[in-house]
Amino acid sequence: PEFDSFARTAAFAAHPNGVIVRPGAEAAAREAGSMVAGCDDLAEAACRVWEDLCVLEAEDPAEGPYRLTAAAVGFPTDWQLPEKMGQPLMAIHEPIHGYAEQLSKGVDHFFRTLKAGEIYGRSNWFVVANDALRYLPRDDPAQRFAHVTERNAGESLFLRCERQTLRRLPQTGAVLFTIGIAVEPLGKVSVVLLDRIARAVTDLGEGEHARRAAPHYAGALMAYATRRAREQMGRAA
Repeated sequence: PEFDSFARTAAFAAHPNGVIVRPGAEAAAREAGSMVAGCDDLAEAACRVWEDLCVLEAEDPAEGPYRLTAAAVGFPTDWQLPEKMGQPLMAIHEPIHGYAEQLSKGVDHFFRTLKAGEIYGRSNWFVVANDALRYLPRDDPAQRFAHVTERNAGESLFLRCERQTLRRLPQTGAVLFTIGIAVEPLGKVSVVLLDRIARAVTDLGEGEHARRAAPHYAGALMAYATRRAREQMGRAA
């Protein structure tokens, strides 16, 4: 997304609990800020870049467990930073269905063996009900998506993407996790991508299907994607 320093600064000014550095994490926070933005203040660094910044440390980096010890999070996706501070990876990801059984050991191993100088990236996605950069819904999901229909899904549903990166901080041995947010109405994404999104929502496991509130919009989303595809085929013919 186009960088907007005002939006970043305004988010942190309005929500000061979006920046937390636990006692003992000051050195890692300074190193993270210096690495990504050339300043040793984590809050200032997070205003200079689009990504939110999370620092995870372990008493023994080669053994773990890694805990969230410092962070500057301006644009969270349905999670509150104060609730995650000091927690190990397992607890941080507890709401994600299947994490403990399928992903936890692999993620822990990745953190322990990550080498300085390497940067790894991945993407995460959600279908959400608005384009707010801070997405923290507290209403009932049934009400949140009650207005969504096949006809208005392109304007009333949004694709929220997270570009995530992981790297080792060479001086302190901490791991820096960054999250960059981009949001687009589904009406602006390609037919091919829309079809992939609709199918991915349908194929979510039962637990994740419910956690992402998919039962309240999946039908309308699939119907909208099918209509878009048919309209494109008709134009091509």
